[in-house]
Amino acid sequence: MCCALAVVYLLVSAMPAVAFAQNYPVKPVRLVVPFPSGSPSDILGRIVGQELGVVLGQAVVIDNRPGAAGVVGVDTVAKAAPDGYTLLMGGTGALAINPGLRAKMPYDPGRDFVPVSLVASIPFILVTTPALPANTVRELVAYAKTQPRALNYASSGVGSPTHLAAELFGGLTGVALTHVPYKGTALATTDLISGQVQLMFSGVTVLLPYVKAGKLKCLAVASPARTALLPATPTVIESGFPGFTAETWTGVLAPAKTAAPIVTRLNAEVVKMLHAPEVRVRLAALGAEPVGNSSAQFGAYIRDELAKWARVVKAAGIREE
Repeated sequence: MCCALAVVYLLVSAMPAVAFAQNYPVKPVRLVVPFPSGSPSDILGRIVGQELGVVLGQAVVIDNRPGAAGVVGVDTVAKAAPDGYTLLMGGTGALAINPGLRAKMPYDPGRDFVPVSLVASIPFILVTTPALPANTVRELVAYAKTQPRALNYASSGVGSPTHLAAELFGGLTGVALTHVPYKGTALATTDLISGQVQLMFSGVTVLLPYVKAGKLKCLAVASPARTALLPATPTVIESGFPGFTAETWTGVLAPAKTAAPIVTRLNAEVVKMLHAPEVRVRLAALGAEPVGNSSAQFGAYIRDELAKWARVVKAAGIREE
């Protein structure tokens, strides 16, 4: 009897959430992008927002909340009501790197959010100056080992994905490189082209025009598989260094305790959207590769990324500036 009453209680208590989810949404949805307007995350967010707005029947309003390498915007969503009306376009830095880099964080990626779906990833590529006498990753590693720390690599800043990708590469291959941080990718790329630094890991979208123009030499792609943008270029893994991947990624998340039926519906709509040919074309133009997976899969991916970059930060002794 007690068990039967307990089951009835659970069913009755779940009914309001189910009914709410069936009517969701009844007003505009806010999609927080923790970076400025015009940034890659913002452009991805606007594509997702536009498509979601159509299928949900309500406007999806982009709310840019830049600051502290994404921390400000992510924290906004962490503290929002878990009603499905505030969502996050979260990515690598704010969800997978900052927690291992900073002593104090206002949110916990695992505790304060429920993943909806991984939207897309942008592969990193390894580029060098044309003058560097190495045309493959193996040749680069061999050359670097003959003169430890003589080669300088650029990054968009201490603790950035471009910095940690190179640290991961150095740790995996056993080469000692010298880090030269810049305030942004644009300045780093300028000095790379001029030969002030010799190599860099960064997103394929940013560096591809310079590779095609012959101003930079691309040795490998850092994603698990080759990219359609550089189909003849091998991955670092194919080049003989198993386990090396470095890419930036972006996905949709909701505040923790958001009703499961809402998360399920959002996941279904996002995954369906990412299979639409017109959306895939728009993402390809950004160098972004669409993913679309389950909430559980996205959650596992975030945990793996957190552990991976925390190990790199610790091994390299990186400290937040």
